[in-house]
Amino acid sequence: MASSYPNPLMPGFNPDPSCVRVDGVYYLVTSSFEYMPGLPVYRSTDFVSWEHIGNIAERMSQSGVAETPSGMGIWAPTIRHRDGVFYVIVVIAASPRGCVVFTASDPAGPWSEGTPIPSVDGIDPDLAWDDAGNAYVTYSAYRMAGEEPGRHDGIEQFRVDLTTGEALESPRPLWSGTGLQFPEAPHLYRRGAFWYLLIAEGGTERGHAVSIARGASIEGPFSGGPANPLLRAAGTSSPVQNTGHADLVEGPDGTDVFVALGVRPLGTGLSFSPLGRETFATPVEWVDGWPVVAPIELAPHDGVCAERFGLSSAAELADPGWLAVGQLVGDVAAVIDGCLAMSGPGVSLDARRPAFIGRRQRHLDSDTSIRVRPRDGIGGLGLRYNERFHITATARSSTAERTLVTVVAALPGIRQSFHEDVPGDEVMLRISTRRPRRFMPNDGAGGDRIVITAVGTDGRDVVVAELDGRFWSAETAASFTGRVIGPFAESGEVRFRDFAYQGGDGRNGLAQPGERVEL
Repeated sequence: MASSYPNPLMPGFNPDPSCVRVDGVYYLVTSSFEYMPGLPVYRSTDFVSWEHIGNIAERMSQSGVAETPSGMGIWAPTIRHRDGVFYVIVVIAASPRGCVVFTASDPAGPWSEGTPIPSVDGIDPDLAWDDAGNAYVTYSAYRMAGEEPGRHDGIEQFRVDLTTGEALESPRPLWSGTGLQFPEAPHLYRRGAFWYLLIAEGGTERGHAVSIARGASIEGPFSGGPANPLLRAAGTSSPVQNTGHADLVEGPDGTDVFVALGVRPLGTGLSFSPLGRETFATPVEWVDGWPVVAPIELAPHDGVCAERFGLSSAAELADPGWLAVGQLVGDVAAVIDGCLAMSGPGVSLDARRPAFIGRRQRHLDSDTSIRVRPRDGIGGLGLRYNERFHITATARSSTAERTLVTVVAALPGIRQSFHEDVPGDEVMLRISTRRPRRFMPNDGAGGDRIVITAVGTDGRDVVVAELDGRFWSAETAASFTGRVIGPFAESGEVRFRDFAYQGGDGRNGLAQPGERVEL
């Protein structure tokens, strides 16, 4: 079984995918955790080219993430369609909202405020209907509260009234997997005479796997398949690791496809994944009533992806790819006098709710740049994994005709600073990331290289800092998210214009910093 799909299918911070096909069109959603807007929705007609058409949670009242810490928030959605209505069910962790079902007639939105289902005591909910039209919620019984928080009790299920969110019966246990840790991410499918229960297990790190069981009824009992786990990269030399958390959908050619999360670690042995968990696809065949899944193959797009925002109009901030941490983009930034204006509260990216908006880094080779006029403030370009793992490049006026650029590399308990003074009252800041060209100990084996440069009014490209990207990766930060890069204000009012991103993951990638064509 050879895959004809690009992989990653949805690059960058796009974990826990769920996909549905409606009238030949695909809609895919992923987790967003502490970021807003939450729950991105992607659309495709060919399963190759995807468009980010909107986000489900566009209001703070929908998400409840205003006070959630990093790594909590909007976890593992499932998207389904029935009788002209799209449903997305999700758990919003460490939030009063808990498990919520959102509905819409158009997946581009607007989406409903959401109906809570308080009886779900767990995570990763799935939604399915039996032949009589009864709705069932199936979820991982990972207890986040109570006397034993953190306890796993396998997969549970109950019938639910989707209008009121009321459980119509007590939860029943369904299946606990093959014995690997953390049985989670259940999805139910009807195929022929059987109901199939697909789950993830082994944890979302290197041991991640996908297993399956089946039974004659949606309520079970379920018996495990003969070849579990169906999908697992642990112990292999595959360039895609941590494969799991899969959903099943019919592909354009009529054969089934798994969408699953995975990471792209750099290096051999102890390796690191700069972009976090991404969405991949792989074909599925059915043999003797059971699915057989091909290992996920790495097949990135060739060529360079480029996007630019002049930041001169409010309409540009309405693009669905902009993110803010625990707040809305419009609460952090506004367009004033033809420039993006942001006011800093006197804190850097260490803050839980910084004055920061960003976009997902989607390529291992990438350049992100912006022009900054600090005026009487301090601000610039930030790369964020969370409030403990981040990089900032800030500009402040040092004299009437010069600007001081400071790069701070932040890790828990560690801060390292770099400084350069450049001419002019405006500076272009750039964060470049590059894969190592060879995996040798003196070449940052296992991680990428992060180069921060500044260009003043003299046009000279000055390298301010060069950093080892292993320290800002999924394995080191132990984060569920990924790198998000964009403008931020540390203090005072800062003005920005000309945001640009380009990335490439093909054989040659991008030129090395200093060799590129200027953005």
